[in-house]
Amino acid sequence: MDTTEHTLEKLFAQLGLPEDQASIEHFIGQHAPLAGEVLLCDAPFWSESQATFLRSAWKSDADWAPTVDTLDTLLRTPPQ
Repeated sequence: MDTTEHTLEKLFAQLGLPEDQASIEHFIGQHAPLAGEVLLCDAPFWSESQATFLRSAWKSDADWAPTVDTLDTLLRTPPQ
């Protein structure tokens, strides 16, 4: 049984992106707000493999799903 905590930092690492807090904030600031009609996994800034991972994590309600939902929420919030 995998008991690893699936944090936002670890999700970014899984996606092959810089995982430090400043890089995560920069990424979100650069890409938010994501239009409501666009699924997170269909956003144009993902590579094919990143989109596939996000789609799979969400559809299978995998351990990553809550963290993917958090990222989705953050990307839909307009930058301040």
